[in-house]
Parts: sequence; C-alpha cells; structure tokens
Amino acid sequence: MVQRDRFTLLGRETPCHLFEGDGIRPILEDDIRVKYRPERVEFPDETGGWRHAIQEAEERKEALGQPYRWNNKRFAVERIVVTRTHLAEDPVVTLALQDADYYDFLTTSINLDRAQENGLTLREQYLESQDPVDAPAYMNCSFGVNVALETGRDGKTLFSHRSPRVAGPHNDHWNSSANEGLARDHDLPADGSPVSLYAVARRALFEELAVHATDELDLELIGFGLDLRNHQWAAFFRAVLPGLDEETLRLRWSRGVGDKWEHDRFAFVPADPESVLGFIADRPAENWTPCAPALFYLALVRAAVRRADGDPAARFAVEEAEQRVMARRDP
Repeated sequence: MVQRDRFTLLGRETPCHLFEGDGIRPILEDDIRVKYRPERVEFPDETGGWRHAIQEAEERKEALGQPYRWNNKRFAVERIVVTRTHLAEDPVVTLALQDADYYDFLTTSINLDRAQENGLTLREQYLESQDPVDAPAYMNCSFGVNVALETGRDGKTLFSHRSPRVAGPHNDHWNSSANEGLARDHDLPADGSPVSLYAVARRALFEELAVHATDELDLELIGFGLDLRNHQWAAFFRAVLPGLDEETLRLRWSRGVGDKWEHDRFAFVPADPESVLGFIADRPAENWTPCAPALFYLALVRAAVRRADGDPAARFAVEEAEQRVMARRDP
C-alpha cells in the first residue's frame, strides 16, 4: 500500500498531497508538455452502468423542467510525469489527457465509497490499496487550475468564498482567488496547438474576477496537488496585478462578472505571511477546500523568495510567521 503524504499547515493536516512544487521556483510555461489523445475514457461494465443511470436521471430532470446538471466536455488525466532539466534541474511536467465529460466525473466522484460487486469501494480499490497517483484515467475526470491573486497597488491577497449554489463537494467553502476546471470547449485550441495551463489560469481570472487581457499580470505556475479526499488534480498559480487594488476590483465586480454566481463573498487580506496565515487560522479547517491552504502557502513562499532575489532560505520567513500565528492562537 502506497501512502501519499498530506500537506500540513498551522498544525492542521489537510487532504491535499503536494505532488510537485515547494514555492521556491516556478514551473516555466515552456517546461509544461500537455499531450492530448482524442479518445474517450472507458469505464468497466459495472461503473459504466452507474454513469448511464446518472445520465438518465439528469435527462429526466431536464425534460420535466427541473434543475439538472449540464454535461459539459472535460478531460481525463491519464498520467502526470515530472522530470528535471539536465543542468539547472528545473521541473518539467508532462500532462497526458484524453476525452471525458461531467457525467464521467460524477460517476466516480459521488460514488467513491459505493461498494462494487467485488466488495470493494472505488476508494479502497484505487486510492487506498494502491498509489492514488496511478489510478486509471476514468478515476481522474477532473483537473482544476487554482490561482492565488495579489493586488500590487495595495499589496493584498484575495480569498474567495464559493457560493452554496455551486455544484460539487467544495461549495460553501473558502477557496483560491479563482478556480477553473479544464474544459474541452474552452481550453482545447482549434488550431491543434497544445492545451495551455497558463491560458486556463488567465481564463479563470477573467471569468471569475474580471481581470482583463489588458491588465498587467505577473503569473507563475508554482505547483501541482492532488485532493486525496475527492481525488481531484489541481495546478497552483500565483498571480500579481501590479496596477490594480481592492477598490478597483470591487468596482468592476459591481458592474458585472462572467461567473459572478460562483462566489458569494471575498476577503482582501494584507499579503504578508502573518496576515494571510492568520486569516486561514481564524477559520475552521472544515471551512476550507482541501488544497487552498497549500496554494496560499506556496504563494507566500514564492513571494518571499522573489523579494530575497531568489534566495531559497527566504521560505523560512514564512515558517517563522506560521509559528508566530500558532503561538498567538494557542490556548
């Protein structure tokens, strides 16, 4: 049995496994290789039956004029492989994708603890008795891009709270600043060029936070994580908007945002480590999505290292801030 370690912050163990990244250096856009195979993910017969039942139920709701879940086109993750460049040993990530849809995702995500005819649940068979990183593609029909955003003009970090109306296990939780799942209709270029995770991050910022292509943006990919509770992959980005502040963004949102319904409130917090970690500590662990604390920690480390002209030891400033936050809240 392979046990993947869990990210721990402020004395709290999260369900998030940091697959790659420590915040010290980014993963460059040229070092991400996304391979796409236009072949539909295949379920075993029994699990395929679960999917068919989900599709029938949602189509029945639609026919009756009831709320239903729309089946959008997604990707399944076949594998993620990390290597290093020869001299600098910079990370190189290869992400292999194939076709899937939202009903494929629901089939496994809502049935992780449902017993199969063999007596094992999907969680027991694929995520606990073997390495979850090696789970078959049909178990990996979700890949999210998560962004931690800082406003450069007033130096604040943005936390977004997902609306209770959003579908999925992460509604009504504090989360990354912006989040988008990879979608074939949006993210598969028509000209045949590879899927760009950086482009997905920019789409998330535009659709959820009204950050436009004309806004100056400092964007870095700082890691990859795996939500061990819900078995969902995630890419972690840090974004800085040098020319914007809280007041400007809130004014924009009041005038309309593409996906305004996804969040019901926002919090802007000074971007220093003690303030950011204090905000996380002041909210119960169960009020956070599984990988949000890891994302914001990596973003803090990356900011500290950049301020120190690339010195890796700057990460310890974040750890020292963590200790101070914990000491002040220790009863």
